[in-house]
Amino acid sequence: MMDVRLRTNSVWLRIAVLGLAVAAFGLPVNHLFGYALLLTATILVFYGNVTLDIKRWLAVVAALALILLAQFALSPPRIEEGHNAFLIDPDRTENVLKNGLPPDVFNFLSAEFDKAYPLANRCVPRDAGCWRGQNFPAQTFAFSADSVFDPSPFSRRVTGIDFEDPIWHRLGFINDGGYNWNDLRHDMHRGYRDPRVWLFLHRWRLTMPWFTMYRFPAAFVGSELCWRGDVLWEGSGERFTVTSHATMACRTLAPEDAGKRIFASAIRPDSLAMKLEPTAKIQTLQLLTPLLSLAAIALMLGVLVRCRWREIVMPASVIGLALAVVILSDASLLGGFRYHDGGDDGLVYEGYARRMLQAALRGDWFTALRGEEEVFYFVPGFRYFRLLERIIFGESNLGYLSLLLILPVVTMTLFRRFLPPRWALALILIFLLTPLGLAFGSNFFLYLKFTSRGYADPAAFTLLLAGLLLIVGRREPNPDRSFGKGFCGALLLALAVLLRPNLAPITGVLLGGAGIAALYLRNVRHLAGMCIGFLPVSLAAIHNWYYGGVFVPFSSNAYLAFADLSTAPIRISPLGYLFALQDLLRLDFSGAYFTLAFSQIENWLTGPLELSALIPVHAAAVVILIRVALSALYDNWLRLTTWATLSGHAVALLIYPNPRYHLVTWLLTSMAVATWVQQEGVALVQRRFPRWTGKLSALRIKGIITGGLDWWLGKAGIAEQSVIPAKR
Repeated sequence: MMDVRLRTNSVWLRIAVLGLAVAAFGLPVNHLFGYALLLTATILVFYGNVTLDIKRWLAVVAALALILLAQFALSPPRIEEGHNAFLIDPDRTENVLKNGLPPDVFNFLSAEFDKAYPLANRCVPRDAGCWRGQNFPAQTFAFSADSVFDPSPFSRRVTGIDFEDPIWHRLGFINDGGYNWNDLRHDMHRGYRDPRVWLFLHRWRLTMPWFTMYRFPAAFVGSELCWRGDVLWEGSGERFTVTSHATMACRTLAPEDAGKRIFASAIRPDSLAMKLEPTAKIQTLQLLTPLLSLAAIALMLGVLVRCRWREIVMPASVIGLALAVVILSDASLLGGFRYHDGGDDGLVYEGYARRMLQAALRGDWFTALRGEEEVFYFVPGFRYFRLLERIIFGESNLGYLSLLLILPVVTMTLFRRFLPPRWALALILIFLLTPLGLAFGSNFFLYLKFTSRGYADPAAFTLLLAGLLLIVGRREPNPDRSFGKGFCGALLLALAVLLRPNLAPITGVLLGGAGIAALYLRNVRHLAGMCIGFLPVSLAAIHNWYYGGVFVPFSSNAYLAFADLSTAPIRISPLGYLFALQDLLRLDFSGAYFTLAFSQIENWLTGPLELSALIPVHAAAVVILIRVALSALYDNWLRLTTWATLSGHAVALLIYPNPRYHLVTWLLTSMAVATWVQQEGVALVQRRFPRWTGKLSALRIKGIITGGLDWWLGKAGIAEQSVIPAKR
């Protein structure tokens, strides 16, 4: 057994173990099997203890090196794949596709394109959202992030073919920023969401015209290529023969097919499906590679990590529930690659990241780090997150999915910091599985929806909550106030601000209060960690000064004057509220400032659902926030968190009241309100309405619910407690 004295909770050693796991699987991690392995390893590593025994580490590294050599020797042969959007128009003087594709292929695809999109029905290029006025393909085959570590002369190299839905074929070019078609009145659309809920694996339907090409090495001779749709096979002299299948049918790859190009047309939506049935030898090689990765990860976890399995139950079950919600709502996050809506923020972020990555691969780091703007116009950091995601996870959203799955685990841990375990578990189940939390933004579906659309908000909020948890500590009376926890917590808060600058006041209050506490306790190391960890928040200002020659802390849109206040980032200033108060004192209810202030307050109190009926509920919640912040009855770290939450509400009174900007503020509000209910509210109701509370306590359903929660907590080795630990 692993010596207890040789185990540690060091975050750096945990990261080192995960680094070895990634090396065992290889980059990019863009398939579900590899992601499942890494997700499992992450849970075990962060909820277990890692050994410090150098002999064990050397043994694991040596074994991993042997396994990597075996993977290299037994690696299955690769298929060259090229794909791209197919767009042509007589108004374009140059056509890259016409010059780059074989004449037979281009003529066939262009004829199909003219049938699907007759010239007489095409939109006018100068009209907003018309595809004819946007970018056309700049190269014959589109760039794919899957080729970062395995370059291809076309788009990427693959080991197999199996798709009937282009969303699961993971075509990165569909989110190139140049294809910003955002008007459904035109003849060509990016796609649509199928309303049939039972098609949860195929809800997103791509309608962009595209094509794909494969070139097989000789090792695939004898394999069968099956397809539905139109496929063009290359013969001698660059001549291509069209073979069409109305249903799935197969053709065996002959020796003369090796090295030849096979094109497939997907000009019409849902017209193409393909699957490769390789030979038994190749199937064996394709199976051995992931099995070797599995063996390597199992070995390193078994040798380096010691787990108490009861501690795994709770995070694993919470992540499992979150995954179930993801599958039912938007399964494309699990290894697919959906299109983003034209004109939407998600397409802008993704388009920026793709161009930045291509610049980096060319060695042009100046352009890559520029981030497509000399001075950030909006949300500075998210484009770099997308860039990093493309490097690690290729053409998939598995990086963002990881943050989304962390969110409920971090949220429950934060709830447990201030509430009894039964309450925390009940709240996280409400958060994950019911619509009850929609009123306060404490509903997982809202975060999932904005993750799917490619917005920065859920990522920023997850980092904020994780940083908050590290700052306040997971438990009392002996929280970890080390340099490392202070550094990591402040770093996460800095990253959250870079992803969503309106979180700056919340982080300022949190770090200011934590810094004062560190000074009071004379914990210089913890204070130094927070100061150093938060320094990266200045990167946006440094970027704007270096590239743009101006001092802008985050983004320039906060300083612009908009003619249309409905789209302005800052709707009203604090001074504007003073003028509104003057209007009120003069009983001038039609005054410009009073009208604007009243509208802003109304929009703020309608909450995430933007329902006027919830204004009294939200107003009462804010009153409770103030009560918790001012009362000495509550944990001091909860009071600090509540003051930070109130600063978030103050921001909501100033900026454009888009509900997604303030989800985390309402989530923290729900935590403070739940704490008040547990410590004061229940007793207050029992005193005022003893008869009704007695009847409610006697209900059988209450016993069933509490019994189920206690059973779950017991399986996780968590003892129920009825009081909150003493304040610190």
